[in-house]
Amino acid sequence: MAGVRDIKSKAELDEAVNGGKPVVLHFWASWCEASKQMDQIFSHLAADHPHALFYRVEAEEQPEISEAYSVAAVPFFVFCKEGKTVDTLEGANPSALTEKVSKVVGSTPTISTPNVETPPTEGLNANLKSRLDQLVNSSPFFLFMKGTPDEPKCKFSRKVVEILKTEEINFKSFDILADNEVREGMKLFANWPTFPQLFHKGELLGGCDIVISLHESDELKSYKNDSDSDPNSVLEKRLLELINSSPVMVFMKGSPSEPKCGFSNKLIQILKEENIPFNSFDILSDESVREGLKTFSNWPSFPQLYINGELIGGSDIVLEMQKTGELQSLLTQKGIVTTTTTGEEEDNLEKKLTRLTNSSPVMVFMKGSPAQPRCGFSRKVVEALEGEGIEFGTFDILGDEEVRQGLKEFSNWPTFPQVYCKGELVGGCDIVMELKESGELKDTLSE
Repeated sequence: MAGVRDIKSKAELDEAVNGGKPVVLHFWASWCEASKQMDQIFSHLAADHPHALFYRVEAEEQPEISEAYSVAAVPFFVFCKEGKTVDTLEGANPSALTEKVSKVVGSTPTISTPNVETPPTEGLNANLKSRLDQLVNSSPFFLFMKGTPDEPKCKFSRKVVEILKTEEINFKSFDILADNEVREGMKLFANWPTFPQLFHKGELLGGCDIVISLHESDELKSYKNDSDSDPNSVLEKRLLELINSSPVMVFMKGSPSEPKCGFSNKLIQILKEENIPFNSFDILSDESVREGLKTFSNWPSFPQLYINGELIGGSDIVLEMQKTGELQSLLTQKGIVTTTTTGEEEDNLEKKLTRLTNSSPVMVFMKGSPAQPRCGFSRKVVEALEGEGIEFGTFDILGDEEVRQGLKEFSNWPTFPQVYCKGELVGGCDIVMELKESGELKDTLSE
């Protein structure tokens, strides 16, 4: 019978342990947040291994059982097989629990449940699993969170970031709100259903409650000390220092005055055209930085552009951002580019809008993105264009108030979405729908 059951007496437990099936016990306490968090994992494992017995024991309510199994702290796990205790686990360690369950429970053959030995990553395709492997191992401490360390999007992510900063732990992070494939994949990969998720050297430590527990018990320091003695951590510290040595940092082949590859040269030209102050590092002069940065950034090529310590991308991405005006917007948002006078602002805004409206043969200014429209009118326009097989570029006006307000005057059109063809305004949702219904939409946008 699958699922977790609560043990009410030692006699009941003794009968289960001696019944011939593998038994896994979770000693817990209602006041312990780490116990509650680990119980979610325990329940998932119970569902994955229906041929075994999974029991919960409330440690303080069952002192006889707790004493019999030498329980000194919770959470505490006991693994029994053939009537004997074969292993134990103390503390909140999801990966260790999963491994021990698979070792003790998964080794028992069964005919009726062929999926018993299914690993937690079953269901992940090879490419996604490889990508997740690279992410969790790209830094000694890696955090999957909602938002970024500078702008957490949930209180649990914010709390974990605060703890890591308090402990002076260097870490990398991934915003799971920006990539649903990673978000859903990590639930299977880590066998952990919620976020944030903190990894240390590729192994899951846990979520917010467990990180709080490790912090309060000073156990988190031991993980930090372990990482600080690692040669890879020394290199990571150096990379972090280099990346943060300037608000705008370029890792390139050669120097700005003598680039050693066309892509590096192109990136430098863009930064100079946009009057962006920057520092650079010649990766040809240091092989450890060159190879280390590939792993650190999970980006295999050079040049690499960082803004305020965050990877933006290579020359192709920066070129695209320049064309759409996103580069200047980002730099202004980060406080790197100073504001101009009113006359210059108006002139620059008009140039920016002209560049944006001409950045794709068919350009849609909308609320949200094609994958996640933020209003019904934007959704209708996207569906109409996709239904006609029309390729188009988009700009999320919710992400740039200057463009949002400026475009109303620029186009003399007060609402969104706005659809442009070769830089000329076609109209909004109603006009697009009329063109679609009359069969003129594709011809109009391909003229």
